[in-house]
Amino acid sequence: MRAIYRTLDRRLMRDVALVALADGVVGVSYGAISTGSGFGAWLPVVMSLLVFAGAAQFLFVGLVAAGGSPFAAAVAGLLVNSRLLPFGMAVSDVLRGRGRVLGSHLLTDEDVAFALAQEDPGRRRTAYWACGVCIFVCWNLGVVVGAFAGTVIGDTDAFGLDAAFPAVLLALVLPSLRDSRTRRAALAGAVVALAVTPFLPAGLPVLLALTGVLVLVVRR
Repeated sequence: MRAIYRTLDRRLMRDVALVALADGVVGVSYGAISTGSGFGAWLPVVMSLLVFAGAAQFLFVGLVAAGGSPFAAAVAGLLVNSRLLPFGMAVSDVLRGRGRVLGSHLLTDEDVAFALAQEDPGRRRTAYWACGVCIFVCWNLGVVVGAFAGTVIGDTDAFGLDAAFPAVLLALVLPSLRDSRTRRAALAGAVVALAVTPFLPAGLPVLLALTGVLVLVVRR
């Protein structure tokens, strides 16, 4: 941890803090939506500590609240989280050593994005752990606040809280869309996902959107 602290400069910490705070706001919306949908305040808190996967958690709560079975919601969450497998391989050098289990639990889209943006191996490790720890703390604090706020708000849809999570994801991917090849791949994936959404269970369209990567492969 001392090595990580020494390589953590002010600019990196500022960027990490901004993303972590944004995720904290999303955590507030998740906690409020969960309790506003009729779940106990303990459920989003426990899920955030043990699962720690925003997309899967939103999906689980949304499917169960819509009348789906918890088993089907859990399977859909696993399908959505399967995207983290290639992410883990991309940062495998960061997850070596004694902290592998904890590092794997902290794995998120943001951690990987920050890590891969660094050229130096030491800074890559620093960015990953700094981002992972900060997001974990901010997310869980936000969920606790939102869970108890949701019991007071009642109708969370009236505040548009469900739009917070996709808004953060959009902000994360916008910089990568400057590349024309990435835009074509993203557009192809979006078309596939929209085409199959009416026919497939929730979660599967997201996975099938990965076929957009084939655009890059074919082009090469």
